[in-house]
Amino acid sequence: MPDPDVVIVGAGAAGLSLAYHLCAPGGAVPLSVVLVDAPPGPLRPPPRTWCYWEPPGGAYDSALAASWPRLRVRAADGAATVTEPTPYRYKMLRSDAFEALVGRRLSGVASFRRIEATVTAVRDAPDGGGEVLGQDGRVLVRGRRVFDSRPPGRLPPARTTLLQHFMGWFVRTERPTFDPTTADLMDFRTTQPARGLSFGYVLPLDPHTALVEYTEFSPAPLSTEDYLRALRHYTQEVLKLGEFRVAAQERGVIPMTDGHFPRHAGRSVHRIGTAGGATRPSTGYTFAAVQRQSRSVADRLRAGRGLRMPAPYGARPRAMDAVMLRALDSGRVDGSDFFTRLFRGVPAARLLRFLDGSSHLHEDLLIGLRTPVAPMLRTVLELPFLTRREPPHPLPPPTGHEKSTP
Repeated sequence: MPDPDVVIVGAGAAGLSLAYHLCAPGGAVPLSVVLVDAPPGPLRPPPRTWCYWEPPGGAYDSALAASWPRLRVRAADGAATVTEPTPYRYKMLRSDAFEALVGRRLSGVASFRRIEATVTAVRDAPDGGGEVLGQDGRVLVRGRRVFDSRPPGRLPPARTTLLQHFMGWFVRTERPTFDPTTADLMDFRTTQPARGLSFGYVLPLDPHTALVEYTEFSPAPLSTEDYLRALRHYTQEVLKLGEFRVAAQERGVIPMTDGHFPRHAGRSVHRIGTAGGATRPSTGYTFAAVQRQSRSVADRLRAGRGLRMPAPYGARPRAMDAVMLRALDSGRVDGSDFFTRLFRGVPAARLLRFLDGSSHLHEDLLIGLRTPVAPMLRTVLELPFLTRREPPHPLPPPTGHEKSTP
């Protein structure tokens, strides 16, 4: 096969999404695409879950595990705020179902090829284009453009770096316990850490089955025993589920940082997904930004236009995220009170647009008035004088469930 137009490294959400959009029917310029997937083993991510919100009728609706018309947030005292974010629904997509859906589209595309190989480096080729290197340093494949979706090994220098880390159980209860119409985004009836915040997260699949998760925003992940202890407390003491069995377990770490992720690693080498800045710093959601980025890249290449890698989020959302992260990390705002106040005081659809980075300036100003104004203003004044520093630890490899969108 001649050198393809596009080489994609990694078959996670970002790699599969870009292949899906590049190989859609039609297009003014036919493209040849090679997807390089890691062989079975530690470099291939395990099954995981992506969540996002959008109106009904999305491209992946046929593969959804579930979706919910209502969202709930519980304050530390148990008071519930329930919203219906019309026209949006909160959607849950399992990675195996997504891969099968993408595979069905790609199986009939003659110009698409998928190979398994361990990639050690991606770089510009001396004679133009990009090349992908294997374990022994040899070139596995060359292409006119290479898109690298592998997770970053180390986070960029930043003024604030937190991690969203979690462990979740897919549980099956003996008695009907869950409301399948309502997803619990944040339940702050958990023991709060000394720095950051924690919450429970419940996604019901039916009255007996749900993904129940313990999540923290803090500087470092917990030990396995600490996650298990927190999950046992949440399921037994807070939710009072009674007898249940654990059908599966997921675990993961998502960066929350105001560091800058470069979208280019060379003239013809581009980063996508988390490595390209698609993870929203204030929430950890990634999947929806990956879709926007993938569609934009595919539309330009399929139309024969020059590629300009899109920024997943604009300057204003990134600046607001930097303020929120610093205020949270410094302890100037109480995390549980901060998010509870937002969900109580802001119309649900507007808040989701804000969390997705697609809100308008006047909406951002209205939302800002629902936050603790004095601590946030102090943080705004402080940020320009803070030094960006290298994070003290490398980012742990992905180990399971990733919540992603906007």
